[in-house]
Amino acid sequence: ILLRPDSYVGSTERNTQWLTIFDKKKKKIVSKNIAFVPGLYKIFDEIIVNAYDNKQRDPNMSKIQVTIEQGAGRISVWNDGSGIPVVVHKEHNIYVPELIFGHLLTGSNFDDDEKKTVGGRNGYGAKLTNIFSSEFVVETADGAHGKRFRKVFRNNMQESDPAEVEDYDGDGEDFTCITFTPDLRRFHLDRMDDDFVGLLMKRVYDVAGCSSTCKGLPLTVVLNGEELNYAGFEEYLQLYEGFEMPIAYAKVSDRWEVGVGISDGQQQQISFVNGICTIKGGQHVKYIADQVANRLKPMLTRKNSGTEIKPHLITCHLSVYINCLIENPAFDSQTKETLTTRPNAFGSQCTLPDAFLKQLERSALVEAVLSWTKFKQSQQLKKTSGRKLGKLSGVPKLDDANFAGTGRGDECTLILTEGDSAKSLAVSGLAIVGRDFYGVFPL
Repeated sequence: ILLRPDSYVGSTERNTQWLTIFDKKKKKIVSKNIAFVPGLYKIFDEIIVNAYDNKQRDPNMSKIQVTIEQGAGRISVWNDGSGIPVVVHKEHNIYVPELIFGHLLTGSNFDDDEKKTVGGRNGYGAKLTNIFSSEFVVETADGAHGKRFRKVFRNNMQESDPAEVEDYDGDGEDFTCITFTPDLRRFHLDRMDDDFVGLLMKRVYDVAGCSSTCKGLPLTVVLNGEELNYAGFEEYLQLYEGFEMPIAYAKVSDRWEVGVGISDGQQQQISFVNGICTIKGGQHVKYIADQVANRLKPMLTRKNSGTEIKPHLITCHLSVYINCLIENPAFDSQTKETLTTRPNAFGSQCTLPDAFLKQLERSALVEAVLSWTKFKQSQQLKKTSGRKLGKLSGVPKLDDANFAGTGRGDECTLILTEGDSAKSLAVSGLAIVGRDFYGVFPL
């Protein structure tokens, strides 16, 4: 894994990319062209997704605390709720927390027959964070078995201290805490810069904003000692600099929150699947955008004098906002940027309410699509308005005028003849009047 990291965590080289990060001075999520290492971001994301997944499994979980120590290069993620079972695994003969975080391809998210709405999936997960860390500490308290567990891994999971296990009377709260120090040398870095820390902070804000789909007790998210409280996904979206409220917004079910607004002609989206930020969208975004296009297309076609408007001319004018839970989601890669699960495997449907769609029908979105469509049609008319843009070539039996396709093309005449023999007669006549403004083509 260390030799071929791209297949597991993404690139370990610095990439320059437009991303959204949290700006501490503005207290806003802003778009910025930053240099960052995707693999380093990935190993943080694995731990925060683990904590969020636990909320899906345990409705009584109520808190996630994240601490980012930029100077020390250390990060910790703590959550309450049911701890990891501190028992010895019968088959592997080691404690379960050590098995989960210290041995590859072990976890609880493999069974595709069991429908789960969590982000973890493939058995690598948090172990990748361990492998790419100089130090990795797992701690958990398990009231059900009356045990507390602590184990320290070092040197990219190659070394570890003996597990510390002690009795726990259950009077305190169950918890799990992961503290890790990324091995920055593996990412060709010597420190985490401000932009990268802003990217990590934004990810924590994501979790706070997505928590409205969680069942059970409300989830409190704490970042560096500050509580991040949002009434729901819609309020979270207002953190984005320049964000305009959606035209239509609805919490369609306990698994789907959707908003739709107007873009500038190129589709925009902010979407989350099981708390994972799908920065490139995917099938869930297409699923919602297609519903909007199918509803608006007949009305827009009528308003366009009956000329059909293609669905893509509608979807490219949409800003789509989605917070959803998908059963056993599949992604395009280990970095989980694009959802590839087909709608028939989502595990739920999201049929946009009629009132939601009517709001869009009465909105400025309609005029935006019509204006763009008319502009495109006018451009097409210019291309086919009769003005010849170039001399034709490769047309069998065409003898074109010399000035055809030039600035004097409008002075030219094409003589159509009935067959090749008639063409020969016309060509003979052109010997008298000249070939500059006359061409011949046999039918």
